[in-house]
Amino acid sequence: MLWPLSGLGIEGLPAWIVIIVTALEVGIRVAVLGIIPDNRRPNTAMAWLLAIFFIPVVALPLFLLIGRNKLSRRRQQRQQRMNEALLEATSHMDLSDQLRSSDEQLGATAALNRKLGAFPLQEGNRITLISGYREFFTAVAEEIDRAEDYVHVISYIVGDDPEYAGVVLDALERAAARGVTVRLLYDHLGTWRVRGYRRLKRRLRAAAQRWPNYQWYRALPVRPLKRRFSRLDLRNHRKIVVVDGLVAFTGSANLIEPHYQRRSAQRINRRWVELNARLTGPAVTGLDIVFATDWYAESGENLGPELLVDLEADEAASGGSLVQVVPSGPGFPDENNLRLFNDLIYQATDRLVICTPYLVPDDSLLYALTNASYRNVEVVVMVSRRADQFTVQHAQQSYYQALLEAGITILRYPEPDVLHAKFMLVDDDVAVLGSSNMDMRSFSLNLEVTLMVVDEQKVAELRGIFESYRRISEPLDLQEWKTRPWHIRYLDNVFRLTSALQ
Repeated sequence: MLWPLSGLGIEGLPAWIVIIVTALEVGIRVAVLGIIPDNRRPNTAMAWLLAIFFIPVVALPLFLLIGRNKLSRRRQQRQQRMNEALLEATSHMDLSDQLRSSDEQLGATAALNRKLGAFPLQEGNRITLISGYREFFTAVAEEIDRAEDYVHVISYIVGDDPEYAGVVLDALERAAARGVTVRLLYDHLGTWRVRGYRRLKRRLRAAAQRWPNYQWYRALPVRPLKRRFSRLDLRNHRKIVVVDGLVAFTGSANLIEPHYQRRSAQRINRRWVELNARLTGPAVTGLDIVFATDWYAESGENLGPELLVDLEADEAASGGSLVQVVPSGPGFPDENNLRLFNDLIYQATDRLVICTPYLVPDDSLLYALTNASYRNVEVVVMVSRRADQFTVQHAQQSYYQALLEAGITILRYPEPDVLHAKFMLVDDDVAVLGSSNMDMRSFSLNLEVTLMVVDEQKVAELRGIFESYRRISEPLDLQEWKTRPWHIRYLDNVFRLTSALQ
């Protein structure tokens, strides 16, 4: 037996104890064989089974702790109620038929997204791309200073510093002081790990005490003593700012300074490189409703009557960019973002560009990428040369050889910076951007929000940003990669296995 109980000298105990222990070991093995594969990917189930069979004293408690990638029943019920209300309110606004008349495949993709819980694909959106780090925080603060009714903010990480996040927090306090309702959500675990978290909480509590219209909650809070325990690594990874239902921001940037308040990053001058978008038009409504859904999940308050939403104006909007807001996460059982990515990748005919900080594909995404290259689509993937997470770095490296052998170009953004921008370009007319990475965590565990944009001009702008990254990046050579040290290859393979433990 590989299990520790049978190796602790129990052979000297009475026979009935030995029989019980042996039966327990065999029973657990038989049970997990039938329990773990339930509604999981085969590679995920196999990874859990191997871990439990070989290191049960660690893997079995870990599986019981994080083996279920579902939200609590209360959260699922609230999510379902909001999804149903959304579909009912916007059922008459499905404009994908307009697109299908000019592009049947994209129309089908919009229809797919709708069935999975996305918003209507609508025109009339104006998008401004913001690639500058300080520029983004300045733009958000300026918009908040123009707020008259409410400001909604959700971020995976929130810090407190004088030059970046502090600028936004100051603007939120000024808004509350003049009577604007401020609602702020931040992911509990994502922000709790940041240096200065206690100082941030003191600031938020002081603001809420001074202005009752300043409200804040922790998203997916870790409360083991409140009998509301949920899987620790189910996180709210969305980044959304909405002002008065008129202007919104979304993208890759958290509300924190560019070193992420890490001393190690400051020592080597490591910065996070981000890409965000400012939007006006119907997409703002979608982002506002996504925020309202998360707010309802945490507070129990339904913001529906308070949202400044004009569905008739959204439906009548014209010109600009066609945009569809696609939320995803454990509250959506069909992995909306992964299905969107795969569907668009299979539509590519000429060029496919992917920029992501984390590339840990499942089999379906890996096949979609390599198939695109095999059918002579130019596929270019850009990642950081050195990711900010050790395990992810090695997990994604384990896929490089398969991608390179398929003819895919892999570009690595130079150290010490972390390329945190997240977008995909399909041919010359479709772009996807938002908070989602190209990894199994973003597909299954994180609450994400993604924009599908149909607009040749915006795709060209994004391509220009990508080319600015490309000029300072280095292509990865297949033959050179094959000669990497054995211990690096070993770590790559080990963490490839652990990446499937979901």
